[in-house]
Parts: sequence; structure tokens; C-alpha cells
Amino acid sequence: MTDSESPRIHPTAEVEEGVEIGARTSVWADVHARRGARVGHDCIIGEKTYLGPDALIGDLVKLNAMVYVPTGVTIEDGVMIGAGTIFTNDRYPRGTNTALTELRDSGPDEHTLETRVEAGASVGAGATIGCGIVLGRWSMVGMGSVVTRDVPPFHLVVGSPARAIAIVCRCGEPVWRFPHADAPRDAEGRCAVCGLAYRVEKGEVTELDPPSPA
Repeated sequence: MTDSESPRIHPTAEVEEGVEIGARTSVWADVHARRGARVGHDCIIGEKTYLGPDALIGDLVKLNAMVYVPTGVTIEDGVMIGAGTIFTNDRYPRGTNTALTELRDSGPDEHTLETRVEAGASVGAGATIGCGIVLGRWSMVGMGSVVTRDVPPFHLVVGSPARAIAIVCRCGEPVWRFPHADAPRDAEGRCAVCGLAYRVEKGEVTELDPPSPA
């Protein structure tokens, strides 16, 4: 790897042994990346962000400041995570054993649940993401939302607990807005901003003319 392709790591970042960081990725001040974490190429890991042991970050991912990504979380390519977002990995956490005689180990165990953020998704600042769920491709989570269940691809969810209010384009612009978390059952539409077209059938979104990779 040439100097121009090497990752840029701020001198205050703590990157533990065994962490993999891809080409041209920037790791900013006071980031803590734990052993086994893997980060792809051309990413931005914002200041004071935490990557837990074996956390997986894809390519072209943007994690803004103070994002908490524990063990069990996988973030796929092209995802944007807003500042102050917290991921979780234990649905019923306790700090000690049942006898109150010792601390519970902080490492992964049978209580650790996996969460996946699929390619192209965005999460707004200050959101809290529950564990054992999937945020679908090109989905969007509004700022400050508390997500407790799967988010379908291309859906925008907001609130606490988060509920769907729209279907969004790859560019982020809403294509359909709907009340009461009910998506249109059968419809076709085109984004007014970038022109990409979509079909909805029984609440599932299909791209009619997805852009081709360069």
C-alpha cells in the first residue's frame, strides 16, 4: 500500500492490536477501535467514536462523531451514521450476576444479539438502535429515533418507538409519504429530485432502474 493509500489515523486515536483499517480511511481524534474490529476502505471514523471488538464496518462508510458501535454490529458499504448514535447488543442487560457477587463480563456471550445495517442506509444524529434487528438497504432513520424492530429497505422511520412515515429514494428524497405506518400496497412512482423509479407491491419496494456501478 502506497503512502497515498495508507489510512490516516489521528495520533490521539487508540487502535488496538488486530484491528484492520482499509486504504484511504480517516480515523479522527480520540477514536477507540478494539481488537478484531475491521474497517473498509475510504471510510470516515469521526472523533470519539467507539468500535467494539469484532465490529465490522464496510467500505465508503461515514461514522460521524461519538458513534457507539459494540460487538455484534455489522455496518455494510455506503452507510452514514449520524453523530451521537448508539447501537446496542443486549436486549435485557444486567451489570452483575444474580447473586450480586461479581460483575458480569462485558465480552460477547449468549446474550449478545447481532444487528446489521445494510448498504446505503442512513441513521440520523442521536438515534438509538436496538439489537437483533436489520436496517434495510437504503433505509433511513430520523434523528433522535429509537428503533426497536427491523426497518424495511427504502423506508424512513421516525419517533420513539420508530414508525414508518415514507418510502425514500436512494438520494434520500421521499417518493411516497404515508400516515399511520401504512405503505401503499401497489404503486409505481419516480423520485422528483433524481428521477429514479420504484414499484411498491404489498409494501415491498423494487427498483425499476437502479444506477449501474461505475
